[in-house]
Amino acid sequence: MALGEKIRALRDELGMSQAQLSVHGGLSQGYLSQLENDEVQNPSAAVIFGLAKALHVDPRVLMQAAGYEEANGPDNDHQGYEVTVDPDLLRFLARFPREQQAHFLRFMQAIEQSSGAVGAGSAR
Repeated sequence: MALGEKIRALRDELGMSQAQLSVHGGLSQGYLSQLENDEVQNPSAAVIFGLAKALHVDPRVLMQAAGYEEANGPDNDHQGYEVTVDPDLLRFLARFPREQQAHFLRFMQAIEQSSGAVGAGSAR
């Protein structure tokens, strides 16, 4: 799968618009459109890493799609790169309307606050 097709597929899985991905990926929407249409040859590592972070995937996935086969080589250890959100969770949440996502977020924040208060209280 070519880089543009891979970016578009991952973006669609997350329910993101081009505008949203361009903001989170740190590039213009026009440049993202060019990437998705495979009009850009050899995008920089900074662009690929920014998109990978915004798409919650290992950068090697996009590096390989861009044709940088050595990205999966044994000499290129990317163990320092960590995806902090489970992509399956994001795909699951993307199926819900934004309003329901907002309710779920508030619910999770309440749990977090409650857990923080319990954790602080149990240390006494």
